[in-house]
Amino acid sequence: MDSESKLELGVDDLRWRCSPDALGFETTDDIPCCQDIIGQDRALGAIRLGLEITSPGYNIYVSGLTGTGKSTTIKTLLESMRHGKKKLKDICFVHNFRTPEIPRCIELSAGNGVKFKKSLSDFLRTLRKHVPKVFESDAYTKRQKTIIEELQTKRAGLAAELEKDIADKGFRLLEVQYGPFTRPVVMPVIEDQPVEMEKLPTLVEAKKIDENELEKIKKDHEVLVGKMEAFLKTARELDRELADKISWLEKEFVSPIVDTCVKEIAEKFKGAKVKTYLKELQEYAIDNVDDFKEPSAEQKERGEQKEEFLEFEVNLIVDNSRTKNIPVIIETSPSYGNLFGTIDRVHEGRGEYRSDLTMIRAGSLLRANGGFLVLSLIDIIEEPAVWPALKRALKNEKVAIQSFDAFLFLPTSSLKPEPIDVDVKVVLVGDAYSYQILYHYDEDFRKIFKVKADFDTVMPNVNENLARYGQFVKSVIDKEKMLAFHSSAVAAIAEEGSRIAGRQDKLTTRFSDVADVVREANYWAKKERAKVVEARHVEKAIDEKTHRVNLVEEKMSEMLSDGTILLDIDGEKIGQVNGLSVFDLGDYSFGKPSRITVETAMGRAGIINIEREADMSGKTHNKGVLIIEGYLRRKYAQDKPLTMSSSICFEQSYSGVDGDSASSTEIYAILSSLAELPLRQDLAVTGSVNQKGEIQPIGGVNQKIEGFFDICRIKGLTGRQGVIIPKLNQKDLMLKSETIKAIEDGKFHIYAIESIDEGIELLSGIKAGKRLENGDFEKDTVNYLVDLKLTRFAEQIKDYLETGDEKE
Repeated sequence: MDSESKLELGVDDLRWRCSPDALGFETTDDIPCCQDIIGQDRALGAIRLGLEITSPGYNIYVSGLTGTGKSTTIKTLLESMRHGKKKLKDICFVHNFRTPEIPRCIELSAGNGVKFKKSLSDFLRTLRKHVPKVFESDAYTKRQKTIIEELQTKRAGLAAELEKDIADKGFRLLEVQYGPFTRPVVMPVIEDQPVEMEKLPTLVEAKKIDENELEKIKKDHEVLVGKMEAFLKTARELDRELADKISWLEKEFVSPIVDTCVKEIAEKFKGAKVKTYLKELQEYAIDNVDDFKEPSAEQKERGEQKEEFLEFEVNLIVDNSRTKNIPVIIETSPSYGNLFGTIDRVHEGRGEYRSDLTMIRAGSLLRANGGFLVLSLIDIIEEPAVWPALKRALKNEKVAIQSFDAFLFLPTSSLKPEPIDVDVKVVLVGDAYSYQILYHYDEDFRKIFKVKADFDTVMPNVNENLARYGQFVKSVIDKEKMLAFHSSAVAAIAEEGSRIAGRQDKLTTRFSDVADVVREANYWAKKERAKVVEARHVEKAIDEKTHRVNLVEEKMSEMLSDGTILLDIDGEKIGQVNGLSVFDLGDYSFGKPSRITVETAMGRAGIINIEREADMSGKTHNKGVLIIEGYLRRKYAQDKPLTMSSSICFEQSYSGVDGDSASSTEIYAILSSLAELPLRQDLAVTGSVNQKGEIQPIGGVNQKIEGFFDICRIKGLTGRQGVIIPKLNQKDLMLKSETIKAIEDGKFHIYAIESIDEGIELLSGIKAGKRLENGDFEKDTVNYLVDLKLTRFAEQIKDYLETGDEKE
């Protein structure tokens, strides 16, 4: 048929061929490595914008499929920007003297944190070394002795006066034991023996003293007890005075040491928080000189000496003393503690835990302060409480470190360190779907991630990008010490890149897949002991990779070839067409034919989608069937009602059907059933259709063609077999060499069509037929026969309904 030859595609249409000569080199030894990011200009521009704008909220969300170079691009750009000038800070925590449970945060310029920590350590060492010496000095001991003697003399005078008064009244001052304590007691002396006041009535009865003497003793005792209490009060005041004077003396002698050290530190380190901390530390050191004294043997034995000086501790949680460039942190395990920091705990027995400021730890968000932090969205979503905390930190530009138990979902420490100011640019790597969900349902997300960088999966197939492909291969070779690649091998890799992209005018940017082909081709070349990787090694790598993952495809091919799954690849049948579908297993996809059958009859049910009725049809397939009804009404029901019932079935399909790529196939089967015209079974069909009968492009065209070809090859090629595809899919063809060879030899054929009429002509061998001016179709054409059958159905159902009315 003339129409068949016009619609058939030539060999040059079936695959884009990359000429090795066009690459401009013999082997990859002749070209440089790739220095640039390939094929991601849009994403590069977005990332640069986000990195260079310092305003709040300009964090970056990077979306795209795995293998498109997101991680490589981010690392490269961040490395190029980390050499800029930016003042980094050291972050440390010190003791808060007013509220010890809230350690004070101090920020210092990079490198000063270590110096500040050493200065405080030296300060403490100085006090512990020199304070004991001060108290051993002659000047101090003389002053101390003078104060003590002065107050002791005063106390002794008061004591002597009290004792004289007691003796003059005939009383004696004794120390009486009360348990572990003693207290002074005034007792009257009777017959040279002290007598307790409670026993005096007994002496009266014994006539040793009379009542008058008893009364006098009681009065004198009351006066003497008052004097004794006054003396004890004065003695206590003298003790306090002594303690105060000794304390002031100690401060007087220690203050010069403390003041000198604090002044030296204050001159080196500026800032309001540093000044406040040093002032409080100075007061503490002067007020607590006992902590720095040499403990006595008794104190050591009782463990009373002070070992920990948290007041002088500097917990340097972020140390940038050795950081030469802007920090770039890629956090691969963003748990709450790893990202925001944590507070460690020490077990002290009996189920008790202790924390202090030295146990505060920084997370990657603080280590990246002043620089860049790269995170994976999936990783942070999986970790408890991380996503809300990250949003808070970025919104408020502050991080509050707390101990967090992922199982209890609660803080586990009483410490609440002061929040820390953060200036960090976060790069969040995720997928496009997650971005849309977060953008629409999380109000904070759009405020803190204002820049989206979309990584494309394809790039134009032009000479410039072909040259970059060669340079990319060279980069992989140099990095992993591989064999050199011949230009034919690079050309084969570029062709595979076009096949992965699914378009002749595109190349894939999923360079992780391309790199895998390079590695495996190198492996097979080494197996052959070849000195250079050639095109055959690349083809071998591709074939072997397919063989590793196509077990399911082979099993289905076996069932098709041995007749378990029914399929005709020659002859003609009415109401039956070979459709094509793609099975996607994740790591591998392949095409396979399936028998589509249609049975039509008079009725009003319209098109019955058996898959839908069995709840095995997807939404897109259901839509395709409804479009078929629209096409039939437009084409044949302008002058009569569409009175038919037509059932469509994907035979031996048990896993569900979706997609509209079989809608044209289903139309051909319906038309064949209505016109009672047999259709060729040596042709398989794919293509979507609209209500006007125009054939629309579909996906997986290469897999579908190769799937039918494989079955025909296994059962035997007749020279008549082929596939009908949409004309708009012609640019997507990147068929395997084996399929192209069969087409070149005339054993297999590809036809590209634009309308239903062109397809039905190929399948039936009869002209489709145009509508004449009188409204009828050309006689003895497919459309004429279909219209005739539908007219007959309409008349028959009319007669049937009228007959039914008469009987009633």
